[in-house]
Amino acid sequence: MRVVCLQHAAHEAPGALSPWLAARGLRPQLVRVYAGEPVPPTERYDWLIVLGGPMNVDDHAGHPWLVGEKVALKRALDAGRRLFGICLGAQLLAQALGAAVTRNPEPEVGWFDVELTAAGRAHRWCTELPQRFAAFHWHGDTYSLPPGAVRLAYSQACAEQAFAWGRRVLGLQFHLEVGAEDAARWLALSPPPPGRYVQAAAEVLGQPQRFADNQRWLTALLERFCAD
Repeated sequence: MRVVCLQHAAHEAPGALSPWLAARGLRPQLVRVYAGEPVPPTERYDWLIVLGGPMNVDDHAGHPWLVGEKVALKRALDAGRRLFGICLGAQLLAQALGAAVTRNPEPEVGWFDVELTAAGRAHRWCTELPQRFAAFHWHGDTYSLPPGAVRLAYSQACAEQAFAWGRRVLGLQFHLEVGAEDAARWLALSPPPPGRYVQAAAEVLGQPQRFADNQRWLTALLERFCAD
């Protein structure tokens, strides 16, 4: 399987995705779209991973490469490629599928429970996930459910936390790929302002087992997603 991974910011790397892919003999092509690297044409990959980033999906003035990336995502959807979006990546996929992307009522940063919907509990990709689990979050925006998509999960702060569209598109608003070192780097670069659903750095980093748990959930999810 040929994998391409789109990176939107230097500090938002693939994280736990890298060892998971390597263990399966997959060597993704990392495309730094923020640095002007173009998305390869669809015939050069089978699976497109779209990472997160601090920008809004429509911030074309500040990040003009978003325009070309959106075109590439629509082509990937039309070509039936496997697509996995995380945070900003999920929002970009949702928008490409016809959904709206807006500000979430509250920023959500830190460890907050995600709960599977009834459809999520029954979905083949989520059968090995707990009904409720603590996930790492860092987002201020959200998406509406794309037409034809299945709503898989929600949190108290955000109604849309995961969706499936067809048999090859998965979007997660939360970050299962982030490890403790990644989170520490993010917090040092851009400390979030206080909020109802914003945790302090000490609280985020003081629970290292949760990062390991998230990586287990990532493995469980991707094993099912890639087997479909």
